[in-house]
Amino acid sequence: MAEIMYVRGDATVPSGEGAKVIAHVCNDTGGWGRGFVLALSRRWREPEAAYRAWHRDRAHNDFGLGAIQLVRVEPRVWVANMVGQRGIRRGGKGVPVRYEAVDTALARLGDEVLRLGASVHMPRIGCGLAGGKWSRMEPLVAGRLAARGIAVTVYDHGEDGA
Repeated sequence: MAEIMYVRGDATVPSGEGAKVIAHVCNDTGGWGRGFVLALSRRWREPEAAYRAWHRDRAHNDFGLGAIQLVRVEPRVWVANMVGQRGIRRGGKGVPVRYEAVDTALARLGDEVLRLGASVHMPRIGCGLAGGKWSRMEPLVAGRLAARGIAVTVYDHGEDGA
């Protein structure tokens, strides 16, 4: 079992050698414009373009809660768009994050990462605008990735660890 490593830094600049997958949580509405996706879009245009096309053609593909989309952005770097958020607003129905969907997406991600021989790099997924708690998310990451021997690095950006 691999351990989850925590570092201060930018998840869009993954550290270490070898193939890397940058994982993050997307919503199921096709919205892309706040949170970690802005950092991705500043670095590469492909993840946003692929996500928007995936959502636009959702009647004919697997887009939906729990789905993942791997987008190659460099020769040995991919971005994993993981649909783990219902809508974008907090309200009477609770926070947008859906832990079951993130769990499903992480299991699918684990299969792909093992196939690629890659490590996984991420912010504290689902814990920003999606409203999730890392105390609930971390066991999913540990169980679906680290327990399978996949190296995972979680990046805390900024002074406050967010």
